[in-house]
Amino acid sequence: MAMTLNVQADVVDIDSDTPQPSDIFLVDTNVWLWQTYSRYSVPNLAQSDLSLSSSQQYLRRLQGKIAKYLTYIKQASITGAILVYSELMLSELAHVIETTEFKIYQSRNNLAQLSLKEYRNNFPNERSDVVDEVQSVWRQVEQFAVPANLMVNNQVAQSALTRLETQSLDGYDLFIIEAINRSGAGQVRIITDDQDYVTVSNIQVFTANGNAISNARRLNKLLVR
Repeated sequence: MAMTLNVQADVVDIDSDTPQPSDIFLVDTNVWLWQTYSRYSVPNLAQSDLSLSSSQQYLRRLQGKIAKYLTYIKQASITGAILVYSELMLSELAHVIETTEFKIYQSRNNLAQLSLKEYRNNFPNERSDVVDEVQSVWRQVEQFAVPANLMVNNQVAQSALTRLETQSLDGYDLFIIEAINRSGAGQVRIITDDQDYVTVSNIQVFTANGNAISNARRLNKLLVR
């Protein structure tokens, strides 16, 4: 079911936008995963109850969406725009990669009752592969972009709790947005498929997420540069 979003950000459809040399983009975790981690979508297909033809259609749609983001950040890099990552993203990247590898292992070995902690502690070869994957992905992120060097402290945490009352962000994103807001970096431009970000005021969300774009259009928050 499509979500009705309280759009507060200015939303830019990357399918019709051209990156500018003066742009500084924070690239979100989901885009880094698509750029660096080839197995990100495997569990969604493996554990789906879709038919083969429906799974193939889903995969084609996903690949088409991913291609839009990877093309956009490539264009941004060629144009001379600055791509930025937050060190806070390492925790989310590591969590998603470990969970994905766990689900793949479960599915391939028919181990539906296996817990994540058992997978983490009882299978040293798998654990080594997960660590290698996380390290490889993070090295690639470091090569593509520059760090934001954001600081998290108690003040940031308290402000993030306040932000939680009015903005539909998860814990990872709350810290990133609040830390950037306190860094004095000016208006944030973020490349993301996460429609939650459009609920944040005074940022620009560059996205190919259809629901985010349609809600922004409905509320006259769609920005054409």
